[in-house]
Amino acid sequence: MEARRKEKSGKDGVGGEASKNDKTLHNTAMADKLRNTDTIVKKNKVLEAASITGVLASQPHQKDVKIEQFNLSLYGHEFVQDTKLELTYGRRYGLIGLNGSGKSTILAAIRAREVPVPEWIDIWHLSEEADPTDVSALNAVIAVVADEQARLEQLSLEICSVDPDSELLIIIGDKLDKMDPETFEARAGELLSGLGFDEQMMHKATKDMSGGWRMRVALAQALFVEPLMLLLDEPTNHLDLGACVWLENYLSTYPHCLVLISHSQDFLNGVCTEIMHLTINGEMVYYGGNYSNFVATRQENETNLMKKYEKEQTDMKHLLDFIRSCGTYSNMRKQADSKQKIIDKMVAAGLTRKPMADPRYSFRFPDTGKLPPPVLAFQKVAFSYSGDRVDYLYKDLDFGVDCDSRVALVGPNGAGKSTLLKLMLNKITPCEGTVQRNSHLRIAQYNQHSHDQLDLDKTPIDFMISQYPDGMTDHTGHHVMDFEKWRRVVGQFGITGNKQLMKMETMSGGMKSRMIFCIMSMVNPHMLLLDEPTNHLDMECIDSLADAINAFEGGVVLVSHDFRLIDQVAKEIWVCEHGIKIWPGTIQTYKTSLVAENKKRQAKAEKESRGGKVVQAKTVTQKKGVVQ
Repeated sequence: MEARRKEKSGKDGVGGEASKNDKTLHNTAMADKLRNTDTIVKKNKVLEAASITGVLASQPHQKDVKIEQFNLSLYGHEFVQDTKLELTYGRRYGLIGLNGSGKSTILAAIRAREVPVPEWIDIWHLSEEADPTDVSALNAVIAVVADEQARLEQLSLEICSVDPDSELLIIIGDKLDKMDPETFEARAGELLSGLGFDEQMMHKATKDMSGGWRMRVALAQALFVEPLMLLLDEPTNHLDLGACVWLENYLSTYPHCLVLISHSQDFLNGVCTEIMHLTINGEMVYYGGNYSNFVATRQENETNLMKKYEKEQTDMKHLLDFIRSCGTYSNMRKQADSKQKIIDKMVAAGLTRKPMADPRYSFRFPDTGKLPPPVLAFQKVAFSYSGDRVDYLYKDLDFGVDCDSRVALVGPNGAGKSTLLKLMLNKITPCEGTVQRNSHLRIAQYNQHSHDQLDLDKTPIDFMISQYPDGMTDHTGHHVMDFEKWRRVVGQFGITGNKQLMKMETMSGGMKSRMIFCIMSMVNPHMLLLDEPTNHLDMECIDSLADAINAFEGGVVLVSHDFRLIDQVAKEIWVCEHGIKIWPGTIQTYKTSLVAENKKRQAKAEKESRGGKVVQAKTVTQKKGVVQ
C-alpha cells in the first residue's frame, strides 16, 4: 500500500515533468483497465447523427478534465458552439438548459468519449435500467464490483513497476481501501433501502420488476461503483419524495466528479457545488454555488451587462451622429476620422452582446366550465389487486374531488398513489364500496407512460392529423382540420418553427411532454390527473405548467416528486401510506419530516451495523479460545 500511495517529492525541472508525462502516456493501455464495468458503450441514434469535436487542454494524467473548442451539432443545428467543458475532480455540477438544448446528448458524448476524456478516468452514465435477469436486486448491485479487488491489485503492481510516482496509484489505492468484500452486502443493502427497497424487494429477481424499479437498481449500481466521473440524467424521475430526499443527501457528499441533469430546484440546491448553464447561444457558462446562487448571480450579471450594452450603444449612436453631421467639410473630416477610429477600436475589442432572457412559453388548458359537486366521490371504497382483504391497499375511503380541488398525493412508491388514480379513471374497480362520477365528467390524464402513445416516426403535425383525420372542434368552437390550423394548435404548447416538421424521435423528452399536454387539451377536460408530469421538463416549462394548472377552472390531482411544483399549485396534501391521511402542514414541512425520518433510519442502521461487528468479533475470540 505504501508503494502505491507514494507522494511525489523534490522539484522537477521542465525535462523531469515531461518525463513523468511520457510515463503516464506510456501506461495508457494499463490505465484503460481502470474503466468501470458499465460494459461497452453503444452509440445511440442521436450520437450517430451528431458531429462532436473538442480538444483536451488539461494534462492527460490529471484528474481535472478541460476540453476547449467544444462543439456539438445535430441535424445541421449547432447546440454547442466553440465553448469550454470543464470537469474538476471533487465538484458536483448541475447541467441546466432549455428543453432540447442538447444536455442529454452532451452526457452521452462524454460517456462515449466522443470528447477526449483521458482513458484512465472511469465513467458511469446512468441512462438505462438494469437488465431483467434471474439475479436479485441485491446481487445485481454487488456483482458490478465483485471482481474489482483482484483486478485493481494487479493493475497497481503493473503500474508501480513502470512508474511508482503515477497519480493512478493514489486513485487505485483509494478504490481498494473501500473494497472489503465483507461490507459489500451491507453497503448494497443500504443503497437499495435508501432508494425505497424493502427486504423482500431486495431479494426479488430483476426480471420480475418494472422498468422504474430496475432503473433504481441501475442507480444503486452506479453509486456502489462510485466512479471517478458519474453522469446522471434526471436521476429522480422514478423516485418518490422520500427516496429523492435520501438521494439528495447521499449525493451531497459525492467525493469524485458528478455531473447531473435535473429540473428540481430543491435537488440542485441540495447537491450541487457548481452550475453549468448551457445558454441559448450554445455557450457553457459556469456559476459557483447551487441553483439559488446561480439565479441570483445570473440576474446580477445580466443587469450589469444590460447597463454596459446600453452605454455602448448610446456612445456608438453619438459617435455615428457626429460623423454623419460632418458631411464633406474638410475642416471636420479629421474629427470625423478620429471618432471613426474610436468606433473601430470598440468593435475590435468586442461589443457587449445584449443579454437574452430564456424564452418563456405560456399555455393554458381549455376552460370548459365547472360541474356541480359531487364530481368524483368515493364511498366506503376498499381495494386490493389480489382481492384478499388482508392485502388491502385501501379500505373505508370516503372523500370527494370536485372542480375546486387542488390535491397533491405523496407517499412511498407502492403505497397506492397510481392505484388511486386508476380508481378515479375507472381503469380498476373497487373490491368494496363505490366510486361515483358525474355523467358529464371528462378527465385528461398524464402518466409516466404517456409518451408511448406518440408515433415517433411522425412529425407533431402529422401525428395530430392522424389522430383526428376528420378534424377537431376546439374549446372555442372552431373546427381544426387543415395543416396551418394544426400548426397553431401545436404552437400554443411551445412546439414551434422547424420542430413542428421534425420527426418526434429527434425531440427531447420535454418536447414530447408538451405534445402530451396538447393532446390532453383536446379532451376539453373538467379534471386533470397528473402522475409525475415534470419528468423531462425544464425549469421554465415547469413554471408554465404551474401557471396553466393555477389558471385551470377544473379539478387537479397531482403526483409529483418536484417539491417546488407542489408548493406552487397544491391546496391539500394527501399522504398515501396504509390509507390516506391529510397532511396538516405544507410540502416543505413534509420534506422536513422525511429528512428526520431518513436520519433516524440511518442512525438505526449504523447502530445495528456496529452491533453486528461486535458480535462477530466476540464469536472469533470465542473460537480462538476453543482452539487454544
